[in-house]
This record gives sequence, structure tokens and C-alpha cells, in this order.
Amino acid sequence: MKGLFLNHMDRKEEAHELVRKGLSNDVKGSHQGSYKGSHICWHVYGLLHRSDKNYGQALKCYTHALKIDKDSQLQLLSLKPNNQKYWIGLAISYHLQKNHETAENVLTTYEGTLKEKPTPLDFEHGEMLMYRNLIIEESGDIQRALENLESIKDKVCDKRSWKEKKAQFLLNLEKYQEAEQAYRELIDLNPDCYEYFEGLHKSQKINTRELNEEQQVEFLKTYKELATKYSRSNAIKRFPLQYTAGENFKKAVDEYLQSALRKGVPSLFVNVKKLYDDPEKATIIESLVEGYLESLKKYETFTYNGTEVDLKEPPTAYLWTLYFLAQHYDYKRDTIKALQLINEAIEHTPTMVELYMTKGRILKHGGDVCEAMKAMNEGRELDLQDRFINSKCTKYMLRNGQITEAEKTIGLFTRGDAPDPITDLIDMQCMWFELEEGECYLRQNKFGRSLKRFHQIEKHFADITDDQFDFHSYCLRKVTLRAYLSMLRLEDRLRSHPYYFRAAQNAIKIYLTLYDNPSVTAVSEDDSNFANMTEGEIKKAKSKAKKAAAKAQQEAESKKAQQEEQAKKKVSEKPRDEDPEGDKFVKTTDPLGEAFKFYQPLQELSPKRIETHLLGFEIYLRKKRYLLALRSLIQAHSINSNNSTLHQDIIRFEKAVASDTSINPIVAKVVAEQLSIIHSQNIPLPDFNNEFLGRNKGSIPHLLVAAESLLLIDPSYKQEAEDLLLKIIDNEEYAGTRTLPICINVYESIKKTFNSRAEQFRLKCKDWFPIATYFRETN
Repeated sequence: MKGLFLNHMDRKEEAHELVRKGLSNDVKGSHQGSYKGSHICWHVYGLLHRSDKNYGQALKCYTHALKIDKDSQLQLLSLKPNNQKYWIGLAISYHLQKNHETAENVLTTYEGTLKEKPTPLDFEHGEMLMYRNLIIEESGDIQRALENLESIKDKVCDKRSWKEKKAQFLLNLEKYQEAEQAYRELIDLNPDCYEYFEGLHKSQKINTRELNEEQQVEFLKTYKELATKYSRSNAIKRFPLQYTAGENFKKAVDEYLQSALRKGVPSLFVNVKKLYDDPEKATIIESLVEGYLESLKKYETFTYNGTEVDLKEPPTAYLWTLYFLAQHYDYKRDTIKALQLINEAIEHTPTMVELYMTKGRILKHGGDVCEAMKAMNEGRELDLQDRFINSKCTKYMLRNGQITEAEKTIGLFTRGDAPDPITDLIDMQCMWFELEEGECYLRQNKFGRSLKRFHQIEKHFADITDDQFDFHSYCLRKVTLRAYLSMLRLEDRLRSHPYYFRAAQNAIKIYLTLYDNPSVTAVSEDDSNFANMTEGEIKKAKSKAKKAAAKAQQEAESKKAQQEEQAKKKVSEKPRDEDPEGDKFVKTTDPLGEAFKFYQPLQELSPKRIETHLLGFEIYLRKKRYLLALRSLIQAHSINSNNSTLHQDIIRFEKAVASDTSINPIVAKVVAEQLSIIHSQNIPLPDFNNEFLGRNKGSIPHLLVAAESLLLIDPSYKQEAEDLLLKIIDNEEYAGTRTLPICINVYESIKKTFNSRAEQFRLKCKDWFPIATYFRETN
């Protein structure tokens, strides 16, 4: 008990030592006093481990306690049969084990023990009944689930959920007439829910993907009737556009666009962007809106039929048409035209924040991050109360490498009593900022600071996992069982979240770099960092590094002065950061082990993403765990056999195995057998490379990898590799995959491997991306 007290006083080492002494005095429960000391000691030891979030050890301790005292309170149901949460907890346990029959029986038995009949307005009882219905549904017996749902109708308070389940069950049981009626009732409740309309189509046996012209007319007629009844529903106006084509689509989208432009709907382009997946529809929209712009300029109306115009559109219609077209051409990556249109819109109405945001987005897509940030900041200054544009501007500042300015900007919306903006953002688990700042540090080769941010994101996910423990008793007590089950299932796949994946991917790449280059800890003047540079480039890089170091020192001194001033004023006590540069992460003695910690959750929770297996390959190859590396390649191959990185990794793997004289003969034999799954051993590597290139014609990334792979196979193929690269420059066949990020990657690769072609490629990129700052001068 003293150990338990000390644990609450945060003297954890003493607490653990005392509890272990208690256990050693009575391990088997031989004490014959007024109580059995041993099971209590094990229970207390479990509490200590639980407070340390060491749940595996805590579970072992509780299990020991239960073995010693079989009549313990742990046998909850038999000792307290009237306690609702024990019954529900048992049912959920069986449900999670997919023992649906027993889970249902537990809840049915509990309901039979109730002495007082629940009232119709008893929300908790209604939730328990809906949870039991969910168990029946997941058992696969939909007919019985529907019958059960009908039997509990009057006892359920959440009527909308009840109706949604009924419609879903009727549809699954192919009772189409009843399902249609059920979905119409749901549409009446919420005419902006797309899922209800999807259900309505299925109940009407309408295959929306294969409508002929006659069916399209009927389809539009149905939605016109619905639009009359639900005149304010955007979904009803938007839905038909997705499933019609040709003249029917043109007529429907013309009406939709004119109405939205007339009203000034800022989200209009976002609403129709999905239609651009069909090139014909994109062309129709462009033709219509260009026509509107021309007509509005001359006649102040969307369409002019040659007669005198009675009804003129409001002046704002012209502004919103410019705004839409600017986004349209930005989507097509016609940056010059998009900028021309958005600048005209800003000249028309210079006080509209959305215009500056769109201009910033266009400039970013065009490759001028600095001007994009300036445009976004100009918009931010028009409305300093807008948190959204403040966050956007912060992100653009980080993309432009302006960390100090970004922290100052985001700090305008953090707590005033916080020690500093970063501390508050970390406390709030503001992961988008941590990701962006971590990637900004990574671009500056400040690996320690970058890893520090990525580890903070990993800690947030660990905290979210630990926090679920606090919800267990609450959810059982409040009987929010369906939401509780959703939370448990979310926790099971928590680290598949895009934020975690992105942070883990970056962290793994840094640790791999640290493993490959142990001397690299930050931006350094060591000549080893300039191995592939010419003398002039080395001089320039060193000069740049010196300036960056001087600027960083100046910023650090300025920041230190501000902190000292704040400390004097006693604004807040700032906890001291023992490792501001993240040195402990960079100086790890086991970078591959640290990388594996980030990789393991991806392996378990994101196995369908090819990047997961490609990262695993990089780790296992460096560890010379050839069978695991090959397994990663096979799994990646099953996801996308034409992936460009995978192709090069297969060649790297074969070369590594062939050159390793210490490889175990049994391992070598298994590798040779299994490798045939992804590469037939009868095909020489040059032919394997040509075959890969033939399967992926017209793709710049694949062409680049094929050229690099030739050098990897044999350096004597340099001329053939350079001939392949000329196709990127001269052949318009590759224009379809010519995006700015791809061309930047290609340029960086050419500089490292085919330096003689770098300038030629840069000049071409300068023509393709006229405002991109990256290609304005030799980097």
C-alpha cells in the first residue's frame, strides 16, 4: 500500500520496489491473516503498470490475482447480476470475438432480468436494443435483423438510425418496393444526403453508370420533380450531372452553373470538379462558362440570342464567372491563363479574400511558392479574424522555408497564456502544423528538428490509443454502445491514418539516410556532403550553408532575447526543452531499429499501400534480411507490378544477393525459388528492363527508372541510358505525365547521374513551367 501511495506522489521507482517486496513475501498467497495478501499485491502491481501505460504487464498481474482468488470481484456477473454494465461488457467481449450468438444471448438474458419495464423514452435501453440488432446484422442473418428491428420500433429513441437500418435491410433483402418507400422517407428527413439517393437508385434498379439517352431523360425528369419538392437541396440539383451525358448533360449543367454563378456560390468549382473525370464533360463546362464570360462582358447576361436583353445579371455574376474559370484553368494547369483571370477578378473586387487564396493556390501549382505565400498573406491581412486563411498562410510560409514567420503567424490564434505558440500547438495535437514544419526542416537537412516533429506526431497517436482506456467505463455506463464499438474499431486501425503514414514515411527515410551516412547529422560544411558536386557547386553550396547558419544564429539570438523578456514579465513559465535541436534522435546508435518502430504499425495497418512494402524492403535490405526483403517485394508486386520504384528495387535486390558472398546457401536457394514470382530467372536483367519499359510507354517516371536501372545493371550502358532520357526532352508522347513534381524529381536525378543532360532538361522545364522558380537558374 505504501508503494501505491508513492506512485501517486510520482516516486515510481520506490513504488515498484516496495510492491515487488510485498510480492516476494507472499507470492503464492500463503498468508493466513484476515485477508489474503497476495492477490491484493498482484492487483496493486497491476495498478502501477496501468498508470505507466504498460497494459500488457498490468493484464498479467490481474490474471495472477484472479488465479489466486477465484471469488474475487473480477467474477462480476455472478456476484453482481443486477449491474447493467457488467452484462453489456460481457456481450461486447463476445461480439469483438465474433461470437455473435453468445453476445446476443447475454443481452437477451439481461433484458429478461429487468424487474421494471423500460419506458418508450428510455434512450439508454433503446441504444442497447439497437446494439443487439447490430450484433444480429453482423452475424449475417439480415432477415432476422429486420424482424428484430420491427419489434423494437416503439422502444428506440434514435428514429433516424432506425429508419436508415430498415432501408438498408430491405435493400439487402431485395424488397425493392418497400426499400424505395423507406429511402423516400429518409430523403424527406434530409434531402442533401447523397447516400439516401444512392439507395433510392438501387431500390429502383437503376444502373446509373449505364443510362441510355431515353433513361437519362426519365432520370432528369425524376430529379426535376424532386427539385420542385425540395427546392433548397443542392444534392438534388448536383446529382443528375454525374449520371447524364451529351446534350442532356449540357442542358442540366447549363442550368446548374447559371443558377450558382448568379447567386455567387464560392464552392461551385469544388462541387463540379468530380465531373472533370470525364474529359467530354470538362470540355462542355469550359465552353459554357467561356460563353458566359464573353456574353457578360458585352451584354451583362449569361446568354445572348440576338434580341434586346430585358433581364441583366448582377455585376457580381461577372466576378464569380472569372473566379470559376481561374480555378478551371488552374485544374488544367494552364497557369498563365488562370493567373490572368484571377488578376482580373482581383482588379474587379480587390477586397474579396477568396480571390487571393485562389491566386496563391495557382502560383503554388505553377511552382512559385514565394509569390504564392505573398498572395496568401495579402488575403490574410484583409481579414485577420479568419482562422482558416491564417492556417493556410502558415502552411505556405512553411512550404517557402519561413519557419520563424510561420510560427509568428499561427501564434495569432494560439492561447495568449501559453509559453509559446509551438507548445500550445503540440498540446492541442495540431498535427498538420507539426507535419509541415517537420517536412520544412527536412528540406533544410535539419534532421534532428525534423525527427523531433515526427516523433511528436507518433506520441499523439500513442496518447490517443492510451486515452481510449478512459472511455470504457463511461461508454458502458452511458450505454453509447454503437459509438463505443466504432471507437474500438477505429483504435484498431488508428495508425493507418494519413497523418501517421506521412510522418512515419518521412521519419523512416531520415533514419535510412542516417544509417547510410553516419557522419550526416545536420547541414554541414564537411566536403563529404558535396561528393557529387562540381567545384563551383561546392563553393556555392558552402556559401549558402554559411548564410543559412548565420541567419539561424541570428534568429536563435532574437528568439532567446524574446524568451528572456517574456520570462521577466512572467507571462508564463515555459517548461525547459532539454533537446531543442533533436540531437538525441539524430545520434541514435540504431537508426534501423528506430526506423522499424515507425514501420511496424504500417506493416500491420496499411498493408494495401505499396509504399509500406517498399519502405520495408529498404530496411530489410540494409539488415541483410534477404527473405524478408524479398517478401516485401512480392507483396508490393501483388499491389502494382508496374510500379517504377519496385522495378528498380528488384534489380537492386538481385545485385545485392549476387554480390553477398556470406549469404547462407539455404537462404540463397529459397531466394532463387521465390524470386521467380516477380522476375523469371531466364530473362537477363537488360531484357527485364526493356520489357518493363515496353509495358509503360509514355510515362516519364518509368522512363527515368529504366535509364537509371541500365546504369545499375552495368555502368557501360551509360550511352543507352542517356538516349532514353532524350525521349523525355524531345518526345511529346510523354507530355501526359509531365507534371511539376515529376519533372523536379527527374531533374534532380539527372543532375546526380547524367549531369551532361541536366542543363538541357532544365531549359525544357523552364518552357513547360514558365513561372516555376525551381528551373530559373541552375540549382
